[in-house]
Amino acid sequence: MHGRRWIFFDCDSTLSGIEGVDELARMRPAAVFEEVKRLTDQAMNGEIPIDSVFGRRLAVIRPNAEECARIGQAYIDQIEPTAVETLDRLRQEGWTVAIISGGFLPAIRPLAQFLRVEEVHAVDLRFAPDGSYLGFDEAHPNARNGGKPDLIRGLRNQRGFEKAVMVGDGVSDLETKGAVELFIGYGGFVAREKVRVGAERFVYRLADVLEMV
Repeated sequence: MHGRRWIFFDCDSTLSGIEGVDELARMRPAAVFEEVKRLTDQAMNGEIPIDSVFGRRLAVIRPNAEECARIGQAYIDQIEPTAVETLDRLRQEGWTVAIISGGFLPAIRPLAQFLRVEEVHAVDLRFAPDGSYLGFDEAHPNARNGGKPDLIRGLRNQRGFEKAVMVGDGVSDLETKGAVELFIGYGGFVAREKVRVGAERFVYRLADVLEMV
Protein backbone atom coordinates (compact mmCIF):
# COMPACT_ATOMS: atom_id res chain seq x y z
CA MET A 1 0.00 0.00 0.00
CA HIS A 2 1.61 3.22 -1.18
CA GLY A 3 0.60 6.52 0.36
CA ARG A 4 0.60 10.13 -0.70
CA ARG A 5 3.95 10.98 0.92
CA TRP A 6 7.18 9.30 -0.13
CA ILE A 7 10.63 9.55 1.41
CA PHE A 8 13.66 8.35 -0.54
CA PHE A 9 16.94 7.35 1.09
CA ASP A 10 20.28 6.89 -0.57
CA CYS A 11 22.04 3.70 0.52
CA ASP A 12 25.84 4.07 0.54
CA SER A 13 27.17 6.40 3.26
CA THR A 14 23.56 7.17 4.25
CA LEU A 15 21.60 4.09 5.34
CA SER A 16 24.92 2.29 5.81
CA GLY A 17 28.43 3.49 6.52
CA ILE A 18 30.12 1.80 3.57
CA GLU A 19 30.39 2.50 -0.16
CA GLY A 20 29.54 -0.88 -1.65
CA VAL A 21 31.58 -0.43 -4.80
CA ASP A 22 34.65 0.51 -2.75
CA GLU A 23 34.22 -2.59 -0.57
CA LEU A 24 34.02 -4.78 -3.67
CA ALA A 25 37.20 -3.13 -4.92
CA ARG A 26 38.85 -3.88 -1.56
CA MET A 27 38.59 -7.56 -2.51
CA ARG A 28 41.00 -6.86 -5.40
CA PRO A 29 44.69 -5.80 -5.44
CA ALA A 30 45.47 -2.53 -3.68
CA ALA A 31 45.96 -0.60 -6.92
CA VAL A 32 42.43 -1.51 -8.03
CA PHE A 33 40.96 -0.36 -4.73
CA GLU A 34 42.81 2.97 -4.84
CA GLU A 35 41.65 3.65 -8.39
CA VAL A 36 38.02 2.77 -7.69
CA LYS A 37 37.92 4.78 -4.46
CA ARG A 38 39.38 7.80 -6.24
CA LEU A 39 36.74 7.58 -8.97
CA THR A 40 33.94 7.11 -6.41
CA ASP A 41 35.04 10.13 -4.37
CA GLN A 42 35.32 12.31 -7.46
CA ALA A 43 31.85 11.30 -8.65
CA MET A 44 30.20 11.73 -5.24
CA ASN A 45 31.81 15.15 -4.81
CA GLY A 46 30.54 16.22 -8.22
CA GLU A 47 34.00 16.57 -9.75
CA ILE A 48 33.37 14.12 -12.61
CA PRO A 49 30.14 12.71 -14.14
CA ILE A 50 28.82 9.48 -12.65
CA ASP A 51 28.33 7.86 -16.05
CA SER A 52 32.02 8.39 -16.82
CA VAL A 53 33.01 6.12 -13.91
CA PHE A 54 30.10 3.71 -13.51
CA GLY A 55 31.07 1.16 -16.13
CA ARG A 56 34.81 1.72 -15.63
CA ARG A 57 34.67 0.71 -11.97
CA LEU A 58 32.66 -2.43 -12.70
CA ALA A 59 34.90 -3.44 -15.60
CA VAL A 60 37.92 -3.26 -13.29
CA ILE A 61 36.28 -5.07 -10.35
CA ARG A 62 34.04 -7.60 -12.18
CA PRO A 63 32.22 -8.53 -8.93
CA ASN A 64 30.65 -11.97 -8.73
CA ALA A 65 27.34 -12.91 -7.12
CA GLU A 66 28.92 -14.29 -3.93
CA GLU A 67 30.94 -11.11 -3.40
CA CYS A 68 27.78 -9.00 -3.79
CA ALA A 69 26.11 -11.13 -1.12
CA ARG A 70 29.04 -10.43 1.21
CA ILE A 71 28.62 -6.70 0.61
CA GLY A 72 24.92 -7.11 1.40
CA GLN A 73 25.86 -8.41 4.85
CA ALA A 74 28.43 -5.62 5.27
CA TYR A 75 25.70 -3.03 4.60
CA ILE A 76 23.72 -4.55 7.48
CA ASP A 77 26.78 -4.80 9.76
CA GLN A 78 27.57 -1.09 9.18
CA ILE A 79 23.97 0.17 9.27
CA GLU A 80 23.37 3.77 10.35
CA PRO A 81 22.70 3.59 14.11
CA THR A 82 19.25 5.20 14.01
CA ALA A 83 18.08 3.82 10.63
CA VAL A 84 15.78 1.05 11.86
CA GLU A 85 13.85 3.20 14.34
CA THR A 86 13.70 6.14 11.91
CA LEU A 87 12.22 4.12 9.05
CA ASP A 88 9.77 2.40 11.41
CA ARG A 89 8.58 5.78 12.70
CA LEU A 90 8.20 7.17 9.21
CA ARG A 91 6.04 4.22 8.17
CA GLN A 92 3.94 4.61 11.30
CA GLU A 93 3.39 8.24 10.33
CA GLY A 94 2.15 7.26 6.88
CA TRP A 95 5.25 7.68 4.75
CA THR A 96 6.15 5.27 1.96
CA VAL A 97 9.86 4.57 2.41
CA ALA A 98 12.01 3.82 -0.65
CA ILE A 99 15.70 3.36 -1.42
CA ILE A 100 17.10 5.11 -4.48
CA SER A 101 20.75 4.35 -5.11
CA GLY A 102 23.48 4.31 -7.71
CA GLY A 103 24.72 1.17 -5.99
CA PHE A 104 24.12 -2.42 -7.05
CA LEU A 105 20.74 -4.05 -6.52
CA PRO A 106 22.04 -7.56 -5.62
CA ALA A 107 24.15 -6.04 -2.82
CA ILE A 108 21.52 -3.58 -1.55
CA ARG A 109 18.60 -6.02 -1.50
CA PRO A 110 19.64 -7.71 1.81
CA LEU A 111 19.79 -4.32 3.58
CA ALA A 112 16.42 -3.36 2.13
CA GLN A 113 14.92 -6.61 3.42
CA PHE A 114 16.50 -6.00 6.83
CA LEU A 115 14.94 -2.52 6.90
CA ARG A 116 11.61 -3.84 5.52
CA VAL A 117 11.83 -1.54 2.49
CA GLU A 118 10.01 -3.04 -0.48
CA GLU A 119 10.62 -0.20 -2.94
CA VAL A 120 14.26 -0.33 -4.08
CA HIS A 121 15.63 1.45 -7.14
CA ALA A 122 19.28 0.52 -7.75
CA VAL A 123 21.35 -0.69 -10.69
CA ASP A 124 20.98 -4.40 -11.39
CA LEU A 125 23.95 -6.59 -12.30
CA ARG A 126 23.98 -9.60 -14.64
CA PHE A 127 25.70 -12.82 -13.64
CA ALA A 128 26.46 -16.06 -15.50
CA PRO A 129 25.04 -19.33 -14.11
CA ASP A 130 28.31 -19.84 -12.21
CA GLY A 131 27.91 -16.40 -10.57
CA SER A 132 30.62 -14.63 -12.58
CA TYR A 133 30.08 -11.04 -13.68
CA LEU A 134 28.52 -10.39 -17.09
CA GLY A 135 27.54 -6.71 -16.97
CA PHE A 136 25.12 -4.15 -15.56
CA ASP A 137 21.86 -2.47 -16.52
CA GLU A 138 23.33 0.34 -18.60
CA ALA A 139 19.89 1.87 -19.18
CA HIS A 140 19.18 2.39 -15.46
CA PRO A 141 18.85 6.12 -14.72
CA ASN A 142 20.89 5.87 -11.51
CA ALA A 143 23.98 4.98 -13.52
CA ARG A 144 24.24 8.60 -14.72
CA ASN A 145 24.00 12.15 -13.39
CA GLY A 146 20.45 13.46 -13.36
CA GLY A 147 19.08 9.93 -13.12
CA LYS A 148 17.70 10.12 -9.59
CA PRO A 149 15.47 13.18 -10.23
CA ASP A 150 14.26 11.59 -13.47
CA LEU A 151 13.41 8.41 -11.59
CA ILE A 152 11.53 10.29 -8.87
CA ARG A 153 9.54 12.30 -11.43
CA GLY A 154 8.62 9.07 -13.23
CA LEU A 155 7.51 7.43 -9.98
CA ARG A 156 5.44 10.49 -9.10
CA ASN A 157 3.65 10.25 -12.44
CA GLN A 158 3.04 6.52 -11.98
CA ARG A 159 2.06 6.47 -8.31
CA GLY A 160 0.53 9.92 -7.92
CA PHE A 161 2.14 10.84 -4.60
CA GLU A 162 1.84 14.47 -3.55
CA LYS A 163 4.95 15.00 -1.44
CA ALA A 164 8.48 13.63 -1.80
CA VAL A 165 11.55 13.99 0.41
CA MET A 166 15.09 12.86 -0.45
CA VAL A 167 17.83 12.08 2.07
CA GLY A 168 21.39 11.48 0.92
CA ASP A 169 25.07 12.31 1.14
CA GLY A 170 26.20 12.71 -2.47
CA VAL A 171 25.90 15.17 -5.32
CA SER A 172 23.68 12.72 -7.23
CA ASP A 173 21.26 13.01 -4.28
CA LEU A 174 21.51 16.79 -4.26
CA GLU A 175 20.45 16.74 -7.92
CA THR A 176 16.96 15.65 -6.79
CA LYS A 177 16.22 19.08 -5.28
CA GLY A 178 14.02 20.11 -8.18
CA ALA A 179 12.09 16.83 -8.12
CA VAL A 180 11.23 16.74 -4.39
CA GLU A 181 9.63 19.13 -1.92
CA LEU A 182 12.54 18.79 0.52
CA PHE A 183 16.13 17.64 0.12
CA ILE A 184 17.90 16.69 3.36
CA GLY A 185 21.65 16.26 3.19
CA TYR A 186 23.20 13.59 5.40
CA GLY A 187 26.71 13.83 6.83
CA GLY A 188 26.88 11.17 9.51
CA PHE A 189 29.49 9.15 7.63
CA VAL A 190 30.85 11.62 5.06
CA ALA A 191 29.97 15.33 5.15
CA ARG A 192 30.42 16.64 1.60
CA GLU A 193 30.71 20.42 1.49
CA LYS A 194 28.81 20.83 -1.79
CA VAL A 195 25.89 18.83 -0.36
CA ARG A 196 25.94 20.63 2.98
CA VAL A 197 25.81 24.03 1.26
CA GLY A 198 23.17 23.00 -1.28
CA ALA A 199 20.82 21.11 1.06
CA GLU A 200 17.70 22.73 2.49
CA ARG A 201 18.37 20.81 5.70
CA PHE A 202 21.44 18.89 6.83
CA VAL A 203 21.62 16.16 9.48
CA TYR A 204 24.25 13.93 11.04
CA ARG A 205 21.75 11.33 12.37
CA LEU A 206 18.88 9.88 10.36
CA ALA A 207 16.68 10.20 13.45
CA ASP A 208 16.86 13.99 13.04
CA VAL A 209 14.96 13.64 9.75
CA LEU A 210 11.82 12.93 11.79
CA GLU A 211 11.67 16.52 13.06
CA MET A 212 11.90 17.91 9.52
CA VAL A 213 9.15 16.06 7.71
